[in-house]
Amino acid sequence: MQKPLLKHINLPEDLRQLKAEDLSQVAKELREFIINVVATKEGHLGASLGVVELTIALHYVFNTPEDLLVWDVGHQAHGHKILTGRKAIFDTNRQLNGISGFPKRSESEYDAYGVGHSSTSISATLGMAIASQLKGENRHHIAVIGDASIASGMAFEGLNHAGVTDANLLVILNDNAIGIDPSVGALKQYLTNVKKGTEKQDNIFEALNFEYSGPIDGHDLPLLISELERLKSVKGPKFLHVITTKGRGLKQAEEDQVKYHAPGKFNAKTGELHPKSSNNQQPPKYQDVFGETIVELALKNEKIIGITPAMPTGSSLKYMMDKIPERAFDVGIAEQHAVTLAAGMATQGMIPFCNIYSTFLQRAYDQVIHDVALQKLPVIFCLDRAGLVGEDGATHHGVFDLAYLNCIPNLVIFAPRDAIALRNILYTAQLGIDFPLAIRYPRGQGHLLDWKKPFKALEVGKGICLKKGNKLAVLSIGTMAKVVEDATVSQDVSHYDMQFIKPLDEDLLHEIFKHYELIVTIEDGTIVGGFGSSVLAFANTNGYKQPITVLGIEDKFVEHGSVTQLHKIQELDEESVKKKISDLLFLLNDS
Repeated sequence: MQKPLLKHINLPEDLRQLKAEDLSQVAKELREFIINVVATKEGHLGASLGVVELTIALHYVFNTPEDLLVWDVGHQAHGHKILTGRKAIFDTNRQLNGISGFPKRSESEYDAYGVGHSSTSISATLGMAIASQLKGENRHHIAVIGDASIASGMAFEGLNHAGVTDANLLVILNDNAIGIDPSVGALKQYLTNVKKGTEKQDNIFEALNFEYSGPIDGHDLPLLISELERLKSVKGPKFLHVITTKGRGLKQAEEDQVKYHAPGKFNAKTGELHPKSSNNQQPPKYQDVFGETIVELALKNEKIIGITPAMPTGSSLKYMMDKIPERAFDVGIAEQHAVTLAAGMATQGMIPFCNIYSTFLQRAYDQVIHDVALQKLPVIFCLDRAGLVGEDGATHHGVFDLAYLNCIPNLVIFAPRDAIALRNILYTAQLGIDFPLAIRYPRGQGHLLDWKKPFKALEVGKGICLKKGNKLAVLSIGTMAKVVEDATVSQDVSHYDMQFIKPLDEDLLHEIFKHYELIVTIEDGTIVGGFGSSVLAFANTNGYKQPITVLGIEDKFVEHGSVTQLHKIQELDEESVKKKISDLLFLLNDS
């Protein structure tokens, strides 16, 4: 039996003490380590399994952290974290107060750049390489770009600039033909042809002035080491094309790469997923409410179009892609293109539903303003994963959308309190609107079992009263309504679901401010610039003097943890809201 090696490797310098022929055993042990931890702790799996050999080769050949290594997207970096001083605490990955699921500069000197969103590595690493040149430093700069991130426009902006520099930059394309869902587009077909040796066109990367090498087998450690050693002596921008298999080393992860991207808990020995509860009486996820409803509507309205930037499964647009493929588009990791594509369709009388995770719409902010809102085009943005999303942490929380959309003219913003409201706003939008609309809803399940009610058109800009009480009124937006409902069940307060953040229901607000002595607003977005801020501005404009308490996400980046834990920390859970309102009522009745 071979002597274990990984337990003696705490830093890359330990790895470099080994003979090259021992590295295949390290790869085997590293895969087992990743599988064993993710099996019980959950999180991303397939991407990191696919780059185990590449990770080892990079740290073996290059003098990290002096040589700068950037991962793109960061969920490929589990092996990197384990080899760079975090092996003993890797089981805290994505847990509250544990290490991040992505590279993070404040966590380790080996994490040269924070990478939670895709396609940033080439630009960032080129910036590092140019800075090194200017400072007269002799170091290597490596960008590993994989999981379909090369298809994003930003990656090509970086390549375009790098090709006219003499920077010491090595771009490694981890070509596994899949992001979270299978890659799409002409570039994917080009890379497939290159792999097969059937591509007739000139090499696109050589045309951009890169020294191109490959494609090579990304699981052949001796070949990887040999090629990386050779490239160390090549001047200027270099491009290494590496072919890998996502999920390598776990049979099920190789065969079902979508499911095993982040599979939840599973048996580390067999790879079998732990069975979910057999109870079918579970409320649906909001993404599935969207997915089923859009199909239901599109079958009756031929103008409806579905668009998503590389998230067909996660957004449940996959339902429409399966049923009506000619009207449902996955455009790859290209949020800017998705938004402007939708704008173009809207000019021609189509009804585009552009489904993007809240955190990813940030990447297309100019397009929302310039290409949609400025022209008042009726694009419907369906913002999945709004609010706190849990273990993916600060890079993925959808807490900024209310604030960053709130300041855009012409844009209407709606947050459904439950699945029925989500269905009804989707129905209302496709009846015909003459403005852009943003609908934001959270990750995970709602609370309603009986949600497929007959459609009902909603009046734009109108809130509703859910409960009547005295002296104190709580104004909620979105699914925070359920928290308020549960927290105030035994309290004599009024509760209003405002529904629309923009435009605010000013008639209802006047009625509220004239009848109540104290107002509380609650949202699962940032306090700065969000729903509460708009209510404060309304009160100031109209001369209302009563106290207003604004509950929401504090003005700092929220780290990772379960949604339940994070809501508690932000005091947006039922218990905290109940206590806050009880305290306010006590002060009110005591005065």
